[in-house]
Amino acid sequence: MTADDLIALVRTYNPKTNTKMLADAFVFGEEMHDGQFRHSGEPYFTHPIAVAGILAEQQMDDATLITALLHDTIEDTKASFSDVEKRFSREIAELVDGVTKLTNLQLSSSETKQAENFRKLFMATSRDLRVTLVKLADRLHNMRTIKSMRPEKQAQKARETMDIYAPLAGRMGMQWMREELEDLAFRVLNPEGRNSIIRRFITLQRETGDVVEKITVDMEHELDKAGIACDIYGRAKKPYSIWRKMQEKQQGFSRLSDIYGFRIITQSEADCYAALGAIHQRWFAVPGRFKDYISQPKSNGYRSLHTTVSGRDGKRVEVQIRTVEMHEVAEAGVAAHWSYRDGIRTENRFAVDPARWIAQLTDRIDADDDDNTFLDMVKLEMYQDQVFCFTPKGDVIKLPRGATPIDFAYAIHTRIGHACVGAKVDGLRVPLWTRLKNGQSIEVITAEGQTPQATWIDIAVTGRAKTAIRRALREEDRERFIRLGRELVRAAFENVGKKATDKALRTAGKSLGLGNINDMLERVGAAEITSRDVVSAIYPDLVKTVGAEIEARRAVIGLDADQTHRRAQCCQPIPGERIVGITYRGQGVVVHAIDCDVLADLEDQTERWIDLHWQEGTHSASNTITLDMTITNDAGVLGRICTLIGENDANISDLHFIDRKPDYYRLLIEVDLRDVEHMHIVMTALEADSNVATIERHRDPDRAGQVQRRS
Repeated sequence: MTADDLIALVRTYNPKTNTKMLADAFVFGEEMHDGQFRHSGEPYFTHPIAVAGILAEQQMDDATLITALLHDTIEDTKASFSDVEKRFSREIAELVDGVTKLTNLQLSSSETKQAENFRKLFMATSRDLRVTLVKLADRLHNMRTIKSMRPEKQAQKARETMDIYAPLAGRMGMQWMREELEDLAFRVLNPEGRNSIIRRFITLQRETGDVVEKITVDMEHELDKAGIACDIYGRAKKPYSIWRKMQEKQQGFSRLSDIYGFRIITQSEADCYAALGAIHQRWFAVPGRFKDYISQPKSNGYRSLHTTVSGRDGKRVEVQIRTVEMHEVAEAGVAAHWSYRDGIRTENRFAVDPARWIAQLTDRIDADDDDNTFLDMVKLEMYQDQVFCFTPKGDVIKLPRGATPIDFAYAIHTRIGHACVGAKVDGLRVPLWTRLKNGQSIEVITAEGQTPQATWIDIAVTGRAKTAIRRALREEDRERFIRLGRELVRAAFENVGKKATDKALRTAGKSLGLGNINDMLERVGAAEITSRDVVSAIYPDLVKTVGAEIEARRAVIGLDADQTHRRAQCCQPIPGERIVGITYRGQGVVVHAIDCDVLADLEDQTERWIDLHWQEGTHSASNTITLDMTITNDAGVLGRICTLIGENDANISDLHFIDRKPDYYRLLIEVDLRDVEHMHIVMTALEADSNVATIERHRDPDRAGQVQRRS
């Protein structure tokens, strides 16, 4: 394509185009890329020309086309940002620079560095979505010419296209580009699968004739009979679309029915619904396959009626019905905002303002989120379709497909989400993991004192809900860690005959480089530093050097020489907890935790109480406690839980199930530990596993008289 060819193409929709600047950009780009060649051997500048041609077919404005011609100059040539700005404009220089940054970013990586770059880039380019449009056109042309690359490079680019760029094009409403990108990537990633589908299409056409033409004629007859003026376009779906259906439904090609799609383009919105009626009157509608995106449009401006009917010979066909204006937006997506016709910006009332569209993502970004959380949130928000649900008052709430009542609650208000304990869908109580559907009425049930649960992270779908839950859990964990840390430090100070006053803790924190007391206690509770470290920071001479492990029989201090002891099985005390001894005739001393419920029955028998405390030092991992856990019922989960316990230097001494459900198992696991800090490390590791729904320490007053099976 020459400069004149490109200008002629642009003039077909924008007679007022700045031909001088377009020609100048063509010359400048050609000069900058002189001597550079593509993998295919062609002059490199053929690529920017092709990218500009793709965008011209979308009727884009001059600035976008010039950016396409220059999009590799700042990165790959001697041209600088200031060179482009002086010769063209600041606007174009910033667009070219934005494309350069996007090109240099490894979007398919989940490493923190890439996620951080994605955050910065997203915030920088969100001001002008034309950067993304140029990059999509750039990727489309590269995929069309991918055969000239090395095989390993082809696979890398194809996977990146399938994971990032194709979903992005779809989310922006450019469905045609999404389908072509997917199919081009599919050709690289699974050529045998693609070829087998094409062969089957050829065989099917040989056996049945041109099904698309026959069904098109049938539809034209019905709509003409109903007096509806329209155009009908039919086609077989793309190979990748067929392959994806085969994988999702786990069906062979011969069992798939809706492999043909038809579009009916009418003159008015009323004709859309009239055409739908005519189609449904002639053919059976498939239940659950009707979607009205005209009354409830997608966030990118997409409007259409979707239905699936059993057509000729009982074959299912998908039908999309929309007006000409709706079709223009459906083809161009968010890019319709920049489309020109007859030299002026197209006034399409359905085109979405890109600034407003992108704001739906940027208003969810929180500077406190870690980079991978941000990356997950953006992917969730950008790559999922939407459902529309109603509040009891009739307000519409937009959510991604697959959203749950938790997402709905957080979409209303963070406070409502935090306090959510249940939900009613169309008046019926449902579990929080229920997937919501279009048109449902949702009532959120809240309770005072409720806080977000760790399992909600896996149940929630929206980035907004996940971000709010993570933030609340961090705050809750912090409070829990501070309480635990305070108790551990108090016990450690008492063991050396000192008190953990605020002044002492401030001094210890300053010595450890942690000026804030709560920050220090949080780190103790989170097992990042030990209570021994805190004591040692003030009283280094009082802290005994760690020697050999303390045997179980010598673990307790305060007994007479002839007294023996055993741990109470009702509360299962472990080193680091406050304890008391209760004497039993003929059984020695039974060691209870100071907060054990059984002690309430012995308050009037003070003569049996003995003041005890744990020996300072490293205890052997022979102190058994019981953990009450609920885990998801999936293959390999229990094995991974057991491995996780072992990796944290703990041994499982017993395990049994107390409840079995289709989705969850509840079980009691007896684990041998050294002390409270060891228990905290194990429980934190287990709680972090996504398949652990709940975990808590189990205490059973009914076991007060039982003896520990082993010491």
